[in-house]
Amino acid sequence: MTVTATATKAPERPAHRDANVLRWLGAYTASMIGDSVYYMALAWAAARTGDPTQTGLVLAAGSIPRAVLMLGGGVLADRLGPRRVVIGSDAARCLVVLGLAGVLLLTSPALWMLIAVALVFGVVDALFLPAVGALPPRITAAGQLARVQGMRGLATRTANVVGAPLGGVAVALGGPTLAFAAAGVLFAVSLPLLLSLRISPLPEQEGAERSGTAWHDLADGLRHIRRHPLLGPLMLVVAVSELGFAGPLNLGMIMLARERDWGASGMGWVIAAFGIGAGASALLLAVRGRVPRAGLVMCLTVLLGSVAIGALAYAPSVALAVAVACCVGLFAGLGGSLLGALVQTVTDPAYLGRVTSVSTLFTHAIAPLSYPVTGAAVAMWGTGPVFVASAAVCASGAVTGLAITGLRRAELPR
Repeated sequence: MTVTATATKAPERPAHRDANVLRWLGAYTASMIGDSVYYMALAWAAARTGDPTQTGLVLAAGSIPRAVLMLGGGVLADRLGPRRVVIGSDAARCLVVLGLAGVLLLTSPALWMLIAVALVFGVVDALFLPAVGALPPRITAAGQLARVQGMRGLATRTANVVGAPLGGVAVALGGPTLAFAAAGVLFAVSLPLLLSLRISPLPEQEGAERSGTAWHDLADGLRHIRRHPLLGPLMLVVAVSELGFAGPLNLGMIMLARERDWGASGMGWVIAAFGIGAGASALLLAVRGRVPRAGLVMCLTVLLGSVAIGALAYAPSVALAVAVACCVGLFAGLGGSLLGALVQTVTDPAYLGRVTSVSTLFTHAIAPLSYPVTGAAVAMWGTGPVFVASAAVCASGAVTGLAITGLRRAELPR
């Protein structure tokens, strides 16, 4: 496979008018929708095949290789290039789910079969997530990274809105077989778009050969984060704020709705409001393209989002909870997008995969460990104190960022 490279710096054109970025966005959107359809099909097939415990086992199986191999995925993205890894990941997912759909035409799904597919997807996710995060700086100019983060956020929200209903329709019409086939087709749609991407070369690697083992590369990437004046603080903000956000906005919302007798519809409105707020923040970045004093704004928006999380547990009605959840999505979404843009801007390009793998490890592997703690705490003290404690944890990450002068004064390129 050859990589089309440009010998000059990417043109400083708005990302939403750059055909190269739009091809990447189309591929990313198709892949994310395919992911949502796949998880819907997997959950339905597992529920029809086994009991609730076995269903939970199938859905949790992919998290193990994802957590164990995530840092290795970052090393691979830096060694092979993020485009190649993303193409390989989507191709593997396409073949696996289409193969499963073909098998289900001949036989009923078995529990071992679903677990095996979930494990494969977990491995592929460990490779895909660091690579897809390292790709934007290779397809556009540095000054467009905030806008690209906004466009990526919009694509993620679109996938959340479209993917689950599409998977449900596919299951209703043809069962898990049709849903898995639809997911495979969506993964296939991303491949020609990814193959046509123009990738800028890394100046640090032009004419040079990489030496050392994969373990050496991983250790080198961790040293790069530790010694960098901004990356270390940024990773700290990611880790602490995600620990505060993850529990309340996932497991905690279910318990809050049950405690307040909001019902499934009430909880649905609150979760939808969060998505609307996050989508609005993504749209703001996609349109504006740059936010002055990005480091300061990032910390302040995370802090405001933390306050909104604490207030959410004390909303006396569904309507007020919807308004507060919208604020949580708006502030948390803007803070997260700015954080991602800052990471991509300040990281040495040769380390982007490894740095992205560390931040992704916190968001997709370590933060979910707070779920059982959140559940046990709610059972002991109720939702109010737990939401406030989680908000305090999240706020401590923002306050730490504000206390670090370099991070507080960090700017995105013009």
